[in-house]
Amino acid sequence: MPGCLAADSLVKRSDFHYELPSELIASEPLAERSASRLLVLPPPPAGPQDRMIRDLPGMLEPGDLLVLNDTRVIPARLYGQKSTGGRVEIMIERIVGQHEAVAQLGVSKPPKPGGKIQLDAGGEMEVIERDGGFYRLRLLAAEGFEHLLSRAGHLPLPHYMGREARADDAERYQTVFARHAGAVAAPTAGLHFDTPLLDALRERGVQMGHVTLHVGAGTFSPVRADDVREHRMHSEWLNVGAELVEQVRRARGAGRRVVAVGTTVVRALETASQGGELRPFAGDTQIFIFPGYRIRSVDALLTNFHLPESTLLMLVSAFAGRDRVLEAYRHAVAERYRFFSYGDAMFLHPGEAGGA
Repeated sequence: MPGCLAADSLVKRSDFHYELPSELIASEPLAERSASRLLVLPPPPAGPQDRMIRDLPGMLEPGDLLVLNDTRVIPARLYGQKSTGGRVEIMIERIVGQHEAVAQLGVSKPPKPGGKIQLDAGGEMEVIERDGGFYRLRLLAAEGFEHLLSRAGHLPLPHYMGREARADDAERYQTVFARHAGAVAAPTAGLHFDTPLLDALRERGVQMGHVTLHVGAGTFSPVRADDVREHRMHSEWLNVGAELVEQVRRARGAGRRVVAVGTTVVRALETASQGGELRPFAGDTQIFIFPGYRIRSVDALLTNFHLPESTLLMLVSAFAGRDRVLEAYRHAVAERYRFFSYGDAMFLHPGEAGGA
């Protein structure tokens, strides 16, 4: 049954730690999307293999189904200051009405409900309430949030890149197949695909399908609990349509593989499979996948390298096995792979059941 946990699940946050030299964090994209390296983790007991993302068509078979996340990143970062003068960085998580939104705030002292934030771009926000690390904000202006972000929002590059977004990031921090606006972080596995690579995959006979999962700011939230079972997962909106469900049915019926491009695709498909069978689904998910959870919706996973002790690394470990994944990460460090959003990729086959 999807979602069940083994009694001996790995549940300590420290079980997912690894050492990463800071110079391996990719703060700039490569000149070509499909020039990235690809670390392949075959079925056990084989070890890691060094390839290139351009090798992917030869690694897939005609009829295999590649599932992509077609969300589009919005300029979700704003700046302002509290009435006391303290600076505030605002990361919009989700617009919930013309004048209301849920956001994370980067601020030295958290504002209380009723507190005001003066925006650098003009206008004012009021804090309605706080729920954990998220704030509900009301925009006290005639314009709505969508217009404000299109006028004054900044592309929200992850902080670990160590720089502000530039004009060229507006194109490179989007996938070439992005269609539905709503994400505040890119589904980074998809950043490796350009038109020539997609054409090569189609010529190979690889089928392609899409889900939409709007990646939220909570994807960067650290796991603070030592026992990961106590971690509260952020909520994200997704849509798995009937067309994609039918594509999966045909691929599986023909004995072909379903290959997820990114952890967001896995989260979407696993959410839509919670009844035991993949069905169309549109709505929110807080699914948290870590070792002990058996992923059944996909047969292979293309993903980037993820932060130590992150929920994304835990998901990958559930799919391919923690020990195998961390061994592959050590190999990637030794071979000087590029890490995180603008970095290189991995192509993983499943490990033992439950990701032990």
